[in-house]
Amino acid sequence: MKIPKSMTADEAVKLIKSGDRVLIQGGSATPQALIKAMVGRASELRGVEIVHLHTEGECGYIKEEHSESFHTNAFFIGGNIRKMIGVTADYIPIFLSDIPSLFREGYMDLDVVLVNVSPPDNHGFCSLGVSVDIVLAGIEQGKTIIAQINSKMPRTFGDAQIHIRNFDACVEIEEEIYEMKFVAPSDEEKAMGKNIAEIIEDGATLQMGIGGIPNAVLTYLTNHKNLGVHTEMFSEGIVDLVERGVVNGSQKKVNPYKIVSGFAMGSRRLYDFMDNNPEIEMNDIAYVNDTAIIRQNPKVTAINSAIEIDLTGQVCADSIGTRMFSGVGGQMDFMRGAALSKGGKPIIAITSQTSKGVSKIAPTLKLGAGVVTTRAHARFVATEYGIAELFGKSLKQRANALRDIAHPNHREELDKAIFERFGSSLMIK
Repeated sequence: MKIPKSMTADEAVKLIKSGDRVLIQGGSATPQALIKAMVGRASELRGVEIVHLHTEGECGYIKEEHSESFHTNAFFIGGNIRKMIGVTADYIPIFLSDIPSLFREGYMDLDVVLVNVSPPDNHGFCSLGVSVDIVLAGIEQGKTIIAQINSKMPRTFGDAQIHIRNFDACVEIEEEIYEMKFVAPSDEEKAMGKNIAEIIEDGATLQMGIGGIPNAVLTYLTNHKNLGVHTEMFSEGIVDLVERGVVNGSQKKVNPYKIVSGFAMGSRRLYDFMDNNPEIEMNDIAYVNDTAIIRQNPKVTAINSAIEIDLTGQVCADSIGTRMFSGVGGQMDFMRGAALSKGGKPIIAITSQTSKGVSKIAPTLKLGAGVVTTRAHARFVATEYGIAELFGKSLKQRANALRDIAHPNHREELDKAIFERFGSSLMIK
């Protein structure tokens, strides 16, 4: 199909004006050519606000030399902008499920939206591919939509289909989709993965992210049956389970037989698996992360990571003390959704100590640390040493349960903290 409004990236970004607010599609779908062209206009632009979830690749707009031209307000902090928070960037704390309402309900007007989509089919429909998440709402509400028409973007279904008539400018390009390198789980992550896999039931609906811990869990699920997936994001760890028939979605009540997600990150193998695959539904994150939707599926098992957790079950997942590291994201969306699901299990997975030997289970959170999951929401905490069940436990009982799964090098110190705070460290049955 002939692409209307086709032009070069340099021509397309001339639609961006000083003072505009620009939403950039993120994750593996980050539109690199459009970003590079926009940054190339830095000398002509002033006061452009950039908003996005985490992005991948270079982000020249974050450089101090362009501080008069661009300022970033991120909904989630990626590694490529982390050092610039408080310099040329800031962070907006918000649940992932709430971000689309910023656009749809008029809290945040969008002047320009930059997206990276597949070529149109015979009917003129492109696909948002590996990233629908908050971008669908952005396209609906944005005044000007600029699209990279990218032959490397896989075609996905669900809410991902966008007609080319919605774009004000199109740039035909062949740009590789960002590939995330597979990180083999550490011995600690493998042990934790085994612990978590043992409490995942047949017929469960899984939510998990990317990285060593989810990869470790998935490797221990090969003998499970009839698992489903409803998750804000996924990586290629699920591909093997789908091919083995372990993941089939047959027990799900919402979107049965479908893998439902907001975005995906992995290697080309994952993107090829997703391409034209009707089993995959990439949906609006306001739907994917809606607690009322999540809870309808059976045995929702949500596995989320953290930076540290205190002895009462308060979970910090977005900062190291006062220094912002990532963001609230969708952790609470799924922690609560899993808790409300029949037979659900909300799990915080955390290695017992840092690479420098500092305990991640601490008497108190660091000064200024953000509580992403409250002590009332924390139910299961997993380390390589076991799983602490906190639901219905008193503060002292929680402290003892968490002490028992801490690294042995730190248990004496935690015992002392428990005694000082609660009295005897003996477990109350």
